[in-house]
Amino acid sequence: MNTKQEIKIAVDAIVFGYNDKSLNVLLIKQKFGLEKNNWVLPGGFVHNNENLEQAVLRELKEETGILPNYIEQLYTFGNVERDKRYRVVSVSYMCLINPKKFDIIPDTDALEVSWFDIQNLPKLGYDHNQIIDFAIERLRSKIKYMPIGLELLEKKFPFSDLENLYTTILDKNIDRRNFRKKFLNFNLLIETKEYLFQNVGRPALLYKFDTKVYKQLLNEGFYFDFKFT
Repeated sequence: MNTKQEIKIAVDAIVFGYNDKSLNVLLIKQKFGLEKNNWVLPGGFVHNNENLEQAVLRELKEETGILPNYIEQLYTFGNVERDKRYRVVSVSYMCLINPKKFDIIPDTDALEVSWFDIQNLPKLGYDHNQIIDFAIERLRSKIKYMPIGLELLEKKFPFSDLENLYTTILDKNIDRRNFRKKFLNFNLLIETKEYLFQNVGRPALLYKFDTKVYKQLLNEGFYFDFKFT
C-alpha cells in the first residue's frame, strides 16, 4: 500500500534560565511569515543532512547566539492544525543555562530575543504556550529523581540559592530544614571554605557541586521526596 505524506519535521527549544529568584524562558520575536512580530520558541525546520539535535543546536545558535551545555529531548508535538502553513511535526528539546554566562543575539528569523519569566509569558505563536507548560511540568517532575542546578547556578553559591532554585521551579514553599538535610545526604555538594559577605546577617558558606557525584546521580537517579510548608 502506497502512503502519501507531506509532513515537515521541525525542532523547538525550550531554554530555561534561572536568575534573581526567577525561572525564565528564552523567546524570539519572529521576523517573517504568519507569526511575524509574535513571540515564539527558538526553532525551525530540520535540514535533510542533519539529525535532530544538530538542527536544534543550529537554530539556537542562529536565532539566539547561544549553545547550551545541557540539552535533552522533551516530547513530539504533532496536532494536525498546529501550524497553518503546513503539516508540521515538532520535536521539542529542553535546555538549561545560566543567563549570566551567555550573550543573547537575535539573527536570521529573529527580530528580537529576550528572557521572559514563566509566570508572565505573552501569548505565543503556534502551540508554544502548550509546549512551555509541558516543559515546566517535566522540569518539576525531573527534580524529584535527578540532580539539577549545575547548569543554572553560579559555580560557587550559598545553600540558600539552591533552596530558592527548587522553590522557584516547584512554585511552592518547601520545608527548608527538611530540604537541607535530605540534599546534603546525597553528597552532591562540596564546602568551599569560602564565604559570601552580605549587608545583613552572618556570612554565608559557599558550596559547589561535586561533578563526579552529580554525573553519577544524573545517570543512576535518586528519589527526592519534598516536604512543603
